[in-house]
Amino acid sequence: MAPVNHNHRTQLPMAIVGALLAWIAVILQFVLMLQNRAFPIPETLVRFFSYYTILTNLLVACCFTALACKPVEAKPRFLADPRMLAATAVYITVVGAVYNIILRHQWAPQGLQLVVDELLHSVTPLYYLVFWVAFIPKTMLTWKHVFPWLLYPLIYFLCILVRGALSGFYPYPFINVTELGWGTVLLNSAGITVAFVVVSLVVIGISRFKRL
Repeated sequence: MAPVNHNHRTQLPMAIVGALLAWIAVILQFVLMLQNRAFPIPETLVRFFSYYTILTNLLVACCFTALACKPVEAKPRFLADPRMLAATAVYITVVGAVYNIILRHQWAPQGLQLVVDELLHSVTPLYYLVFWVAFIPKTMLTWKHVFPWLLYPLIYFLCILVRGALSGFYPYPFINVTELGWGTVLLNSAGITVAFVVVSLVVIGISRFKRL
């Protein structure tokens, strides 16, 4: 009889819980945004998916769902690939860090919005990071992964700037060209880029330490 892999047995329920947390947070935020919308539904939808927080929590939800359906070691698909899961750890960590360091004190959500806010910006990022450290293989990560991982935030940033130039809507105050000007926005963006690089180096460093 083959030995039972307790890591796999633990990974599955943890992935299911993670998927539920992420999906519930995103869906509740979507419902709240529709209920409180000040624009037509098409514009509200565009704005909803303009938030890096929403896109990244969706990515986390999809990764957890993929892991719940198939263990990462069993010829993983794209969303369950260790490299993709590591990149997602970087992305969701930046979500939590930027919100809690820069944005948290700029508004005071109440009631259900407060619960959803904490799920999106604190609970899910922390849960995913702990899950990644505990359960995801690290053998495929090298320092060269840092720059490809920057493509997602770079593409997001460019799309937001184009959309903002056309509509005047910027989802985050630190990239609001209308209010801050290009110089400040580019400086802020450079700072966020440095944060992505630093977090990527930490994630890869953790993976290399775990392999020792």
